[in-house]
Amino acid sequence: MEFFHKLKPHHLDVLKEIGNIGAGHAATALSQILNQTIDMSVPAVRIVSFQDLPEQIGGADTEVAAIFLRIEGEAPGSIFYISQIKEAEKLIQRLTKDSHFQLEDPPFNELGISAFLEVGNILAGSYLSSLADFTNLLLQPSVPGFTVDMVGAILNYGLIPLSEVSDYAIVIDTEMMELGPEAGKIRGHFFLLPDPQSFNEIFTALGVKIP
Repeated sequence: MEFFHKLKPHHLDVLKEIGNIGAGHAATALSQILNQTIDMSVPAVRIVSFQDLPEQIGGADTEVAAIFLRIEGEAPGSIFYISQIKEAEKLIQRLTKDSHFQLEDPPFNELGISAFLEVGNILAGSYLSSLADFTNLLLQPSVPGFTVDMVGAILNYGLIPLSEVSDYAIVIDTEMMELGPEAGKIRGHFFLLPDPQSFNEIFTALGVKIP
């Protein structure tokens, strides 16, 4: 899509700032759930071609845990939150205090999956709330879905409807850091896929003019 070639670094800086504000809100909510101080940040935001998206997670054959949501409202689109299996297991074990939770061999413990979905809700909701505050657009996340599969298969599910009209997505890296005696870092990735007409809606609302 020609639109992406017009984006400048300061346009991504705007999205990174929105992401960091959203991460701050998410960290507060997760700290309350875990009863442990959590710090979250967005170390990078970038535009990536569809064909290069799997490489952001280790390759198309890498098995991952993923949460998928639709963005509903005035700038519709899709969101994937994707973590490598070990990262997702670590997060769920902390949430449920179940050190034996695993995502290697189904069936999976339903309590753990519910906890992971709740994290997805919090992260997506916090990011969209921050984006809505900046843009004054009405944005709401749908009920999330969960799957464990190869990253290529997961992304194809969401990218096929867009592949005829766009070639790129917005990748938002996230880092979640527990502070205190059990300090540790958990990494994940948001793939933000606004529907084609939504890009202009978002950047126009942000006051960013695309030449």
